[in-house]
Order: sequence, then C-alpha cells, then structure tokens
Amino acid sequence: MAIKLEMMRCFQAVSERGNLADAAQALGRTPSAVSMMLSQLEDEVGGPLFEAPRKSRLTPLGRMILAETRDALQHFDRRVRAIEGMARADAGFVRLAVTPSVAAAVMPAIVEEFCRAHPAVQVEMRDMDSVSVVRALQAERADIGVATADPSATEITRQPLFTDAFGVVCPKDHPLAAQDRCGWRDLRDETFISNGLCNLIHDEDFAPIRDGARLNVPNTTSLLALVRAGVGVTVLPRLAVLPGDTGVAFVPLDGDELRREIHLLTPPHRNLPPAARAFCEAIRKARFSAPVQPD
Repeated sequence: MAIKLEMMRCFQAVSERGNLADAAQALGRTPSAVSMMLSQLEDEVGGPLFEAPRKSRLTPLGRMILAETRDALQHFDRRVRAIEGMARADAGFVRLAVTPSVAAAVMPAIVEEFCRAHPAVQVEMRDMDSVSVVRALQAERADIGVATADPSATEITRQPLFTDAFGVVCPKDHPLAAQDRCGWRDLRDETFISNGLCNLIHDEDFAPIRDGARLNVPNTTSLLALVRAGVGVTVLPRLAVLPGDTGVAFVPLDGDELRREIHLLTPPHRNLPPAARAFCEAIRKARFSAPVQPD
C-alpha cells in the first residue's frame, strides 16, 4: 500500500489539533477511521509518528514528516485550484493573432473588459497581416485570430464580425483631404503607395493604379509614416487610420461596396481551452464601429 492523500490529511489534522476526536470532527470522519489511517501511514513510513497514544506530541520522525506533508498538501491543493480555475475560465492562457488595425482600434476595449472579468487569465496578443494570422492558427501558434481570411483558407473556422470601408489616405494638407469623397480618377496622377490590403479590392479601374505603384509597403505603421511625410497616398480601411493621427486624412471612396470583412478565426479541429472560449465570446459580444475622423 502506498502513502495516500487521505493518510496525509489525517496525520496533519491530528498533529495540528492534538487528538483524534477533534481531528475526526474537522475531517468529517469517525475517530476510528482516522486512527486506522494513521496506523497505515506509520506502517508505510516504518516508525511511530506520535510519542503517546493521545497523539499530543510528535516523534522526531513525525516532525520531519509533518513538514513534508504540509508542503505536499499545499502544492496539491494549489494545483487543484489551478485546474478548477482553468475549467471555469478563471485562469489560463489565451494567444491572440490580429491585424494591426484591429489591434489598435478594436482590441483594447475587449482586452480591458476581459481582463477585468478574468483577472487570472494571461493574454498574449500579436499583430500581423491577415495571411500570417491564418498561418499562426494553422500552425497552432495562436488560439484565436481576428483578420480577413480568404474562404479557401483551410483548417480554420470563419465567423464574420463586421465590415470596414476602404478610403483614400493622404496627408492632412493634401488637396484630396478637402474632398468629401474620392474616385479612382482622383488617384491617377498621384504617387500611389501600395500595401497588402489593396489585394482585397477587386475593381478593374483600381488595378492599373495598384499595379503601377513604385512603392509597396506592407507594414501599416511604416505606410502611414510615408503618407504623413508626403511621399504619396494610399488606400486603407477606415480602422487603419486612428482618430488621433492628425497628420493624415481619410477620404471615403465613391460608393459603399468597397469594404473588407473582418472575421473571428478559430481552429475547427482543436478544442479551445475554457479561457480561449470565453475570449471568443467576449469578441462576439463586442459592439464594433469605425472610428470617427477628427475635423
């Protein structure tokens, strides 16, 4: 017979209370059952744990084993609480992969509310382009993705969250910034800076502008810096331009059909841990809206 947790709990209870009766009452057992557990433990360790039958004084062996018993039981109880917390989504770890514009404009409020409701859950958020988000999910480097995913992407589940209109992004003092709307004809004589999101626009009138660009800058931060410096103009979804960026202007495009769709992405063949499932629910419940550009 090996040493069992019940034996250790009985030994600790008797050691701390000094008699069988009080220990039995605290454990919800009969004194005889507690006594039997102590005898079994003494048989396992090979010596007496108490100096006298009244169990009021420990032997030297008993004092050594009590210290180890306390450490073992505290460690076990901590791990049980951790497991229970993970099962309730009170604890755990969530890995997010999101596009930069979503990370800046959408996720802060969701993360803040989630962390307030689940203070023991650790959240890791990485921003990357949509293709990389899908790859991170497929390689199991992320639990949840928020990005634009092509319908042909395999091993992920797509759930639409919201759409985001494209517009022309130019320096604040650029002539285009004074217009209410822009069309492709307005960009024909401009220095156009292409970016990865331009591939989401399937308009034959835009293709020559995109394909004729001398600059292609995938990183949104670098792209906006070039626009801000007056190097050229570009086309981005509204969320990519935050209201606080007073150096650039967002001018809507003619029509409202040029939009990207943002999806909640999850791996369909892997059960998400409770904390990740809770974060998915927080995303689904969020109210999404595009930021208002400053005057």
